[in-house]
Amino acid sequence: MRTLFLTALLVASTCAAFSEEAHVTVLATTDMHGNIYPWDYLSGKPSERGLARIATLVAEQRKTARNALLVDAGDTIQGTPLESVYQAGNAGPRLTSDPMMLAMNYLRYDAMTVGNHEFNYGLENLMRARSQAKFPWLSANTKAAPGSTDPFEPWLIRKVEGVTVAVLGLTTPAIPMWEKPENYKGLHWTDPVTTAQEAVATLKSKLHADVVIAVVHAGIETDDSSENFVRKLAGSVPGLDVIIFGHTHQDLPEARINGVLLTQPKNWAMSLARVDLTLQRGPGQNWKVASKASKEIKVTAEVRADPEVLRLAEPYHKATEAWLQSVVSQSKVALSGSRSRIEDTAIMDAIHEVQLYYAKADVSFASSFSYAAHIPAGPVTRRDIASLYIYDNELYAIEGTGKIVREALENAARYYQTCPNPECKGELINPKFFGFNYDMAQGVTYEIDLMRPPGGRIRNLRFRGKPLEDTQKLRIAVNNYRAAGSAGYTMFRGARVLWQSYQDIRDLMIQYYAIHPIPTVPDNNWHIEPAAARDELSRSAARFPAVPATQ
Repeated sequence: MRTLFLTALLVASTCAAFSEEAHVTVLATTDMHGNIYPWDYLSGKPSERGLARIATLVAEQRKTARNALLVDAGDTIQGTPLESVYQAGNAGPRLTSDPMMLAMNYLRYDAMTVGNHEFNYGLENLMRARSQAKFPWLSANTKAAPGSTDPFEPWLIRKVEGVTVAVLGLTTPAIPMWEKPENYKGLHWTDPVTTAQEAVATLKSKLHADVVIAVVHAGIETDDSSENFVRKLAGSVPGLDVIIFGHTHQDLPEARINGVLLTQPKNWAMSLARVDLTLQRGPGQNWKVASKASKEIKVTAEVRADPEVLRLAEPYHKATEAWLQSVVSQSKVALSGSRSRIEDTAIMDAIHEVQLYYAKADVSFASSFSYAAHIPAGPVTRRDIASLYIYDNELYAIEGTGKIVREALENAARYYQTCPNPECKGELINPKFFGFNYDMAQGVTYEIDLMRPPGGRIRNLRFRGKPLEDTQKLRIAVNNYRAAGSAGYTMFRGARVLWQSYQDIRDLMIQYYAIHPIPTVPDNNWHIEPAAARDELSRSAARFPAVPATQ
């Protein structure tokens, strides 16, 4: 009897201690990159993506979380031809509003953190899009010059079921590595972790935030730069409850570091993240987070596109399709990118040829962005050429040496794993090295020996028929991201820039092949050793079949 009495007393005291309960839900997207329609503009086919389908998922989630906040972690107004055609003024004079802002306003977004690609079209385009948004653009660590007003709000405060929720925005500070100075003139970036520590302290002590959620445009990876700081952020900022992040185009439904909940939805509006927090408090007490969880809700073929979002974006979609369908060249044969990461291909030579031509370079570095890239036999459209280079990168010519070329190729060769046995049987692709960071070179000849460990794989590196000396002076063509030293290509960082295109490489390719023939056969300037490794990689490539020659 005494035991029952004590149990009842304990339950009663617990109920008294937490007499109130509240629930906070946050829905999130990231790296949408101009994807509104459920459509792949580079293949010209339907795709399980797009803000129109995300809108349907948001509506469904709001049925169970009426007061849910809706946020985005950046890289929003750049990416698809739909945005680039609009940004370049090719969509027509009547289409004056940014299409992503139109759709996001309709969805009633609460906030968006600024991503690095927001700066790609310059400050005028960025600020125009921001002025059209009916929600704040956040970035606490993007700063103006002393004495000037900072360009973005640092945070958003919302009351949800009596709970004070703070949404803090943070942006990767690596933008000056990638952008030309005029695209961020007058701005600089403070250390995001230090900024967050100061901001969270203020939000807690002065603004009495019960929950602090960081919406961050940066990755979780550990690297040698300040680009990806999420892991450090989670481990170094007291009072931080949740981090919603983007930038690396990977999805992470749920993780915890130092008690902080982390989640990243998939890029291109292919999924929606949902974060749920339960808070409790007793009489006269502050709210305390009792539990928190997150999950990913994926866009599938069964998810219907919201008709109003489609209606808003339709004129932009039609203008984009008309621009992409224009024929600009001819090809004698069909070309495929399905084997472009295991052997030299004409489709990669087509990129190198353009880069060498415009940069007047000795050596060109470029990567294969997609196994699905292809050029049909016969008429070639802007869409076909654009599919070879899916990012809005610019072309640089930098001053370099043979040593830099060798080091860059060794870094690229990390894409492969060392042969585990003389027959090279087993997985030879390094899952920790993204394929779009694997650069191939043109202008030199070389072999990649997978019997050797990383750092010592490049053999028989030659330039104009002779062994390439480390001291050989070279003019090297790279994109702006490589010039900044991203993805381990630190050997390019700090090199003197001799020339830059101020045009996207994709646009240069369209210009070039309007008047030059498209390569039909590769020159085979590089290959993998030993033969057993080539055979094993060929078996792996069967998972990515070549485009039929009839297409």
